[in-house]
Amino acid sequence: MDSLGYKIGMSKTIQKVVTEEDTAHYYGSGALKDLLATPILTAFMIEASVSLIDPLLPDGYITIGRTLSIEHLLPTVKGMTVTIESKISGIDRNKINFDIIAYDELGEIGKGQHERYIVKYDILMGKVQHRFSSLDSTP
Repeated sequence: MDSLGYKIGMSKTIQKVVTEEDTAHYYGSGALKDLLATPILTAFMIEASVSLIDPLLPDGYITIGRTLSIEHLLPTVKGMTVTIESKISGIDRNKINFDIIAYDELGEIGKGQHERYIVKYDILMGKVQHRFSSLDSTP
């Protein structure tokens, strides 16, 4: 599938302003009222990776996440802008690896690696439906 317009070294950068809903306090860490929550940093990293690869895929194909490993290195406060760069670091058939770096106005705040797989949407949803079909049956 690597003839679809993506290659190692391609990157995508997105920016997000940290809002109240992005804070650790909002996620249940009451002591950290105005700081960016790690789950939100993670979501930003995934979004950057998806926005890099998915628009290049043929109709009917998407990517799904398999692994994600991040380090949330330094705090960012509400109102600051987070910039995330996701770069393709490896391609193996339908597996795409990404290296991701996150910054705010003061410097690097996080980094990580992410692995996504290119799949056909209809086939994936068929497997999902099959897996959960037993939940619909009445004893």
